[in-house]
Amino acid sequence: MNQWLNACVATERAVTVIKATYFHKEKSKRIAKIIIAGLLIFMIGTSIYDPVYRRIIDEQNDDEKRTWCIVTYPRGVTVYNSIVQTFHFLAPFMINVVSAVILIATKSRRQTAVQTRRTYRELLQAQFQQHQYLFTGPVLLVILGLPRLIMSFVLKCMKSKNDAWYFSIDYFISFLPPMLTFVIFILPSKFYKREFHESLTIYLSRMKRHLQFNT
Repeated sequence: MNQWLNACVATERAVTVIKATYFHKEKSKRIAKIIIAGLLIFMIGTSIYDPVYRRIIDEQNDDEKRTWCIVTYPRGVTVYNSIVQTFHFLAPFMINVVSAVILIATKSRRQTAVQTRRTYRELLQAQFQQHQYLFTGPVLLVILGLPRLIMSFVLKCMKSKNDAWYFSIDYFISFLPPMLTFVIFILPSKFYKREFHESLTIYLSRMKRHLQFNT
């Protein structure tokens, strides 16, 4: 879900550059609410099949009692599951990349009317260097999400106590992208990093004044 939200942010960023002064902030907020609701329904709808084919079986022997998680996908559902997992993994990445390309190309084309002494290629290279974090972020998210995608294909259910380690690793890996949002998107960007420092300075100043007022 978080990767889709990042893709939505990237899309809005590109739309903002394309529309420029014609961009309506309030209208964008209304559309964002609709998209988030639709995205939630879409995510549930594409994965609702999984619990249907999972069942738990208790096996009791003389020595011990085991609980097995069994998943039995029909052939068609197996293919569908692979397609859905791959789509949710690659589609947000492609949206991020395409949005970044559109943003850079649009800004470069507009600057050609102002900076007439520089070629479009030079402006494009300058814009790429300025906004290269728009590419590094999605690439890092793909690298972090790749182990989880592989595990979703390899691991279906826990068949022994040793498999618990794999599922634990898979569970904690899913938290890495949202935990590293600041490192991936804020720190590489000069603009966002400057805004962060300014916001932090304002917040600390307000806190300092509040403490001085109370004392």
